[in-house]
Amino acid sequence: MRTPRVLVSLLVAAPLLSLGLVGCGGDGSKCCDVMTGQGGDGATGGSSATGGGSATGGNGATGGAGTTGGATGGAAGANASGGNGGASAKGGAGGGSATGGAGGGKAGTGGSNASGGNGGASAKGGAGGNSGAGGKGGATATGGTAGGGSAGSSGAAGSGPPQTVTTAGGTWNFVWSDEFNGSGAPDASNWGYEKGFVRNQELQWYQPDNATVANGLLTIAAQKVHILNPNYVAGSSNWQTNRQYYDYTSTSMTTSGKHSFQYGRFEMRAKIDIRQGSWPAFWILGDGTSWPASGEVDIMEYYANKVLANVCTPAGSNCTWDSTNQSPASLGTNWGDDFHIWAMEWDATTINLFLDGKQVNTYAVSAAGSGSSNPYDSKKFYILVNLAIGANGGDPTNTTFPISYQVDYVRVYQKAN
Repeated sequence: MRTPRVLVSLLVAAPLLSLGLVGCGGDGSKCCDVMTGQGGDGATGGSSATGGGSATGGNGATGGAGTTGGATGGAAGANASGGNGGASAKGGAGGGSATGGAGGGKAGTGGSNASGGNGGASAKGGAGGNSGAGGKGGATATGGTAGGGSAGSSGAAGSGPPQTVTTAGGTWNFVWSDEFNGSGAPDASNWGYEKGFVRNQELQWYQPDNATVANGLLTIAAQKVHILNPNYVAGSSNWQTNRQYYDYTSTSMTTSGKHSFQYGRFEMRAKIDIRQGSWPAFWILGDGTSWPASGEVDIMEYYANKVLANVCTPAGSNCTWDSTNQSPASLGTNWGDDFHIWAMEWDATTINLFLDGKQVNTYAVSAAGSGSSNPYDSKKFYILVNLAIGANGGDPTNTTFPISYQVDYVRVYQKAN
């Protein structure tokens, strides 16, 4: 996601010593308001219009069903079912003792003593209400979090990742994931951390503490601080040591030394912060070799109002980037408010990159050369999930903190042979 960079250590030391702000990708890199309808007692709630607001069901009624345009299913009244959300939509909330609606992209939350709705394809099941069960995940999703009132016992969680996924690229078998279903720090068997000032003259000080797991999500929350740099050297010409203080903290997580893979489908469902200063990424680097000979694929990278998908062709001490980018506005209204799925499908001939099921970039593996000089044909790669601040992300001075990066899951699938 960045250039230039040199891997000094797999986990702790900076993968890159950079002396200047560097970009990545192709150009220098790495509403319609619709009134809400309300159903009468014992009646059926109105249906949401295309791209419009949601309808609310009356007592004993069924909430409105979301339709085309990713509308939200209506909330239901007492003892009723919440409406079903449309494609990529959120299901309606169930009323008292009711079931939350099933969402196309995200399921509804159950009411009191109720079960959360089931997730649609690629969606997470809804959270259960007091004493209610979490909804079951959809075709490529995790189940919802279980409910539990003060007097009620915890509900049962839904299902985990599917064991096979079939796409236009073939059938992929599950090999590894982190579903972030625990609580507290991320799973140490899966993740290590970069620490300190690492690359690109970015503003953040990397540390593990900014990453937490709760309610089925990993959250990396970048914070504004003012703390003495323990590596400060007065008069130093090195950007990592000539800053007396660091004013931002964040986290960069890596599976280096723990999990690495050659070929496969790498997938993440996440919500990114697209405000000024934010630079999140989901990317891979080759094992055992310094950058750029390691290769690099940025499955997701965002900065400066661009959602990027990049592949590095090693070229001496730098990369030639094969990159595409889209603005959030071009992807839909309020795009940054929702979770999205980024994926890479990589085999011996091709690397294809996807956003929400749409192919956004393709790269011929042969473009990186032959034999051991081609990292995409000779190496296993490890995963990085990080949130940088500043540099290519822009000046964060006027941005309200925290800047957050939320991840539902990271998964890897491979073909049988």
